[in-house]
Amino acid sequence: MDEEFRIANMNWMSYRDRISRTESVVLVPIGSVEQHGPHLPLATDSLIPTAICEHCARHSGALVAPTLSYGARSTPRCGGGQHFCGTTSIDASTLIIQIRDLVREFTRHGVKNLAFVVGHMENTWFVNEACELALRDAKMMGAEPPRMMAVGYWEFLTQKTIDHVFADKFPNWALEHAGIMETSMMLHIHPELVHMDTLIEHGPSRLPVYDMWPYDQSLIPADGVLNTAIGSTSERGKIFFDEFTSSLSAALGREFGR
Repeated sequence: MDEEFRIANMNWMSYRDRISRTESVVLVPIGSVEQHGPHLPLATDSLIPTAICEHCARHSGALVAPTLSYGARSTPRCGGGQHFCGTTSIDASTLIIQIRDLVREFTRHGVKNLAFVVGHMENTWFVNEACELALRDAKMMGAEPPRMMAVGYWEFLTQKTIDHVFADKFPNWALEHAGIMETSMMLHIHPELVHMDTLIEHGPSRLPVYDMWPYDQSLIPADGVLNTAIGSTSERGKIFFDEFTSSLSAALGREFGR
């Protein structure tokens, strides 16, 4: 049986011993509870980074912390917005405080290397801000914080793979919300949660490049899908998954010496 890598499944002594005897990287998936159209579950942004982190940990000796499942507010241009039932968001300040607290606690445990793997685009800058503030907190307390990485998993996808899978039909990452990449990934890692028969075919949303408050809900497709997910396959999902996991593993090796 493979050695346990999920922190939540360990007892405190096993966790303490793993931290004390190794320079293990602790991976923290950061997701959301957000609508992803009629065909994907609300937990999509948490399930994908969790699967990526667990795959990397299984093959590298890293540890995986419990997923932070609630994310920053969904925005119209990359998540459809807050008007969808089921989307359950926290304030950006709340997310920042949670991550600062996590860094403080992992520092107290003796963790030396920490990576936040983001699955929800709106979280990105707030995770970065939290890491900056956590460094400042540590300096004020005279503590030695972990080395920290923060990355949205989609950033690892190369242009070569985008061209191979999408041809000339890739809109942009914001409009890929509940689109071919996320749907294909879910078909690969959790096919039982995907319902392709509920999809409605439509082109990419035409949204302005600026934001307004309150926003015009009529600009958002009623199904919450910002670009078509028709054409998604588990085979495409495996291409994405393999690239994300191999690229993240390589980045962990470069930055943390694993």
